[in-house]
Amino acid sequence: MVPRKEISMVSDMGKWKRSQAYADYMGFVLALNEGVKGKKLTCEYKVSETVEKLLDLLETLDRWINETPPVDQPSRFGNKAYRSWSAKLDQEAEALVTAMLPADRCAAAPEIAVYLKESVGNATRIDYGTGHEAAFAAFLCCLCKVGALRVDDQLAIVFKVFNSYLAVMRKLQKTYRMEPAGSQGVWGLDDFQFLPFIWGSAQLVDHTTLEPRHFLDERVVNEHQQDFMFLECIKFINEMKTGPFAEHSNQLWNISAVPSWSKVNQGLIRMYKAECLEKFPVIQHFKFGSLLSIQPWKT
Repeated sequence: MVPRKEISMVSDMGKWKRSQAYADYMGFVLALNEGVKGKKLTCEYKVSETVEKLLDLLETLDRWINETPPVDQPSRFGNKAYRSWSAKLDQEAEALVTAMLPADRCAAAPEIAVYLKESVGNATRIDYGTGHEAAFAAFLCCLCKVGALRVDDQLAIVFKVFNSYLAVMRKLQKTYRMEPAGSQGVWGLDDFQFLPFIWGSAQLVDHTTLEPRHFLDERVVNEHQQDFMFLECIKFINEMKTGPFAEHSNQLWNISAVPSWSKVNQGLIRMYKAECLEKFPVIQHFKFGSLLSIQPWKT
């Protein structure tokens, strides 16, 4: 079943919140959140064959960026070379996904490939935002549902696969000067991402020395960013933005005043639901099929 859009009006949002897809998606995000609590990016974990194949796939996407340099154009933002890069993924996505699936699950490739294609930004607007990030998490969730990824892949899913995906997305954003999709400017958490802040704050729960206030200190960020996804995100913001942190990233600056990482983590999960998953402009683009179904959730 090829996934399609089901949320065409604001009044459809209730259907989404009651759907099997919402329950499965949120369940997946929260399971990974639990799995990474208190763990460093550099800790030991299992890397399965499917994880290796996913890393190869992301390496391919990265290589295509090198092979598709930006073109000269009058406008500074939204380099049109991105469309050539994106067209290549459209063409190859199904084959890339088929290569990753167990032989008896290859029929699911067209459905799962849709989420991969949706996860890299929009070729018309040359933008990228949390809806595209959600499509990548949905892609990983589908791989779990067909048994290609398993419960013991949890750490590798976040630390290896999602982290590599972030690196490719950052390269896309920089290379093609992509616009933030539906950005709330300084009132949003970040122009492009949300999930690495959730999982990154979970990593820091009960850390003995690092507190939320410390991420405003660039020295601390540079010293620990290779261990913690949250700090890696802050480092990227520090590189990309100029001026006082409180002005360009006001929401994050407010978070630095929260006393503990577990409170930060809980707050970000609530914020993710409210600001991303319950916002019509984000969810109107989400696609539903047989793996992530619009049918009502069965308890």
